Amino acid sequence: MNIDILRNIPLFSAIKESDLEKQTEGNHIYQKHYMKGVTVHNENETCRILDIVLSGSLVAYSLSTNGSSTTIFEFSKGSVIGANLLFGENHSYPLNIYCLTDCQIIHVDINAVLEFLHDYNFTLHYIRSISQNSQGINQKIAMFTQRTLRENIMDYFKQQAILQKSSVILIPMSKRQLADYLGVQRPSLFRELKKLKDEGFIEINNHTITIKKEY
Repeated sequence: MNIDILRNIPLFSAIKESDLEKQTEGNHIYQKHYMKGVTVHNENETCRILDIVLSGSLVAYSLSTNGSSTTIFEFSKGSVIGANLLFGENHSYPLNIYCLTDCQIIHVDINAVLEFLHDYNFTLHYIRSISQNSQGINQKIAMFTQRTLRENIMDYFKQQAILQKSSVILIPMSKRQLADYLGVQRPSLFRELKKLKDEGFIEINNHTITIKKEY
């Protein structure tokens, strides 16, 4: 495990190099490559590690009894997974976590996390990651309960525009996956996308969307 890689991650920025080396040499911190399509964690699996996404994208999804899936959360470079589960009363993953693309992930076991929590900077970033994930869940709850499909689509595009720093955005998933993320059937998504295009809000070109005007 390259210590320089860890140094560039906010969680570890203030941790002594000797402490990082101790944990990596003991295999308490390690890096792993996952291929596209691989499930990193299964629903109800016990959480014993903290995950930090170095590259790639993942989704947390649930499966219904009829076999359909609903995407609840997205993870990309810099995302921290499992911070809210390691020390909770229930340590089980509530969702499946799956690689949309090839991914590089750093795993930090619970023993290393306990050691690092003595560091104020690490603890601050740890709490921040819990807060960010909680906000994402709150947004998803609002998506399912309070807003129209059109509002949810445009809100998703706006979020991607901010992340990609462009009004021309590359959708990081298939239309089927986007429908799952929004919690709707594909025909409903396609109809709404066509309406938004016809009304001049967006332009669609394969996997890219251009936001033409505010909704």
